Amino acid sequence: MCIRDSIDTRALIQSLKSGHLGSAGLDVYEEEEGIFFENLSEQILQDDQLARLLTFPNVLLTSHQAFLTEEALVNIAQTTLRNITDFESKKILTNEVSAEKHLKK
Repeated sequence: MCIRDSIDTRALIQSLKSGHLGSAGLDVYEEEEGIFFENLSEQILQDDQLARLLTFPNVLLTSHQAFLTEEALVNIAQTTLRNITDFESKKILTNEVSAEKHLKK
């Protein structure tokens, strides 16, 4: 099993076609904005790479459903409550997102 932050979709398709890769399970697709969570069944899918991926019987694409597991939702809730408690207690915010921190990277 390989878990990555991002996938080169063209390379994935080639690996699946050649048999170098036996299967793929994706919860995220890098060009998914405007595609998932909307009923587009009456429209032609304009994303050729996604259309190709959907033709493989050995590809599972779940469009961000992994966050709906009980474990993920409990973790999100616990992290959120810890963030609130730390903020109220004026502790260091380990999950803080700020432009300054982002620009330093």
